[in-house]
Amino acid sequence: MMKKIVIVIQFLFSITAFGQGFLHREGQKIVDANGNNVILRGLGLGGWMVQEGYMIQTQPFASPQYQIKQRIQDLIGEKGTKEFYAAYKANGITKRDIDSLAAWGFNSIRLPMHYNLYTSSIQEEKNGEISWIEEGFTMTDNLLKWCAENKMYLILDLHAAPGGQGNDAAISDYDTTKPSLWESEANKKKMIALWKKLAARYRDNSWIGAYDIINEPNWNFTGTNKNGCDENSNGPLRELLVAVTKAIREVDTNHIIVIEGNCWGNNYNGIFPLWDENMVLSFHKYWNFNTKESIQKMMDYRTQYNVPIWLGESGENSNVWFKEALSLVESNNIGWAFWPMKKIENIAGVTSVTKNPEYDVLLKYWKDGGNKPTPDFAKKALMKIADNYKMENVTVKPDVIDAMFRQVQTNETKPYKKHVIPGKIAATEYDLGTNGIAYSDKDFINYRVDTNIPVDWNRGNAMRNDGVDISPCKDAGSNGYQVSFIEDGEWLQFTANVLKQKKYKVAIRYSNENAEGKLYLETENGVKSEEIVLPATGGNDKWKTILLSGITLNAGTNKIKVVFEKGGFNLNYLDFSEDKK
Repeated sequence: MMKKIVIVIQFLFSITAFGQGFLHREGQKIVDANGNNVILRGLGLGGWMVQEGYMIQTQPFASPQYQIKQRIQDLIGEKGTKEFYAAYKANGITKRDIDSLAAWGFNSIRLPMHYNLYTSSIQEEKNGEISWIEEGFTMTDNLLKWCAENKMYLILDLHAAPGGQGNDAAISDYDTTKPSLWESEANKKKMIALWKKLAARYRDNSWIGAYDIINEPNWNFTGTNKNGCDENSNGPLRELLVAVTKAIREVDTNHIIVIEGNCWGNNYNGIFPLWDENMVLSFHKYWNFNTKESIQKMMDYRTQYNVPIWLGESGENSNVWFKEALSLVESNNIGWAFWPMKKIENIAGVTSVTKNPEYDVLLKYWKDGGNKPTPDFAKKALMKIADNYKMENVTVKPDVIDAMFRQVQTNETKPYKKHVIPGKIAATEYDLGTNGIAYSDKDFINYRVDTNIPVDWNRGNAMRNDGVDISPCKDAGSNGYQVSFIEDGEWLQFTANVLKQKKYKVAIRYSNENAEGKLYLETENGVKSEEIVLPATGGNDKWKTILLSGITLNAGTNKIKVVFEKGGFNLNYLDFSEDKK
């Protein structure tokens, strides 16, 4: 009788658990408790728990976090370093960040975890006993609370495993002077114990979306490629994944387990067959074509093994690439998590962290040497950069957000900001939308489409992440930026509210070295203005204004194209006023 009661209680508990909304696998789909298909649209909080040099501009001399920390400690000492990291982590992700992500359209978060926030390194353990650190668990608890309040799923991702899981050291904070994850049974034991601890803590929370066991393993077990791209068996990786799954399932049967292959998550040779009924295969996609062929192997795995697939990490490209990639995966019922949340002076993310001049001084010293900054100067510089990580201090990138969500659904353009005529329109404030719709630029992705040669899509690397080349501008009357590197035949579209139907003239503010440019305006009904020649000004920083007259605009909303018949100049702004001639 007692056994029957226990079984009934367990059954009722499982109903309650799924009633709360645990995500789970149903064939080749990820579904919620009601069986509804769920497409995860997520963002990885890269840089918060695990610093990577390229995100904070230390990559040339310090890529893994332990090297970054050593550089900082050399300047401000151990106590100052602890104070900096406390501020950096406190400011890096807050409730305001998660509220913002939810408002923009994200329904999930991928948390890249560093094991050393949860447990000590094996070098610090006494008698081989595993000790626990509360800091990481508290950070995770807080994040989970903020996610739940926004009805967002949190996916736990072990980004830096004990010892480090790959030869690409920056990703996992791998210290080559110490045993890696793969070279130490103690590190493997610690990783397994950590996942069991996490699973026991969060097993009943339905806003945990999944456990992403190990991020981007890249290690040569038997092959010659140091990042594991030519591995055929991946035996040690499979063995560890199975062991972690077993440990998790001893305490948690509710949550999805996500696995990643070798070679930065994509080499699944030898990983199959699968060993759990509630699994998802993750793959990562960077710097390749957005064709069905680019994801075909993963879709074949989905069909062959009857398992969902998930684009667990992607990004670091242009808005056009983002739109294409997300359209591709969503049309094939694949969810995604882009990367990352915050980087210093970044155009390709949803936000950008401002670099203060004092931090630049530290970067120069670390890179080139010279006079060592004083501890006081260095600490103030570092605490200022930590303060700049607050959500209220970052620069939000509306063009990136628009490309990831609205542009995936429609080709309609949208004003970047409200423009009124008569009035001034900054050249860089052209419409939101994709290449060929809101603007036309010959280089709009990480490769030249006609030649496949790698290129910078925004050669000025400023303000926006479209194909349009934007550079900082010091000319009076600018918004701080200019359109540069203009090529023949490119164009920009601006949506403006025209107050009265009249003829207008436009003052065009431009600069160029010695070759003359040409442009004309084209209105929505296909009417073109006369073509105007832009004589050389004698330098890219020598600005002149030239008038183009006789432009008829209707009252109300107008879409106006500025067509660059002949490039080679920089454009600051267009200033429309009534043409009284």
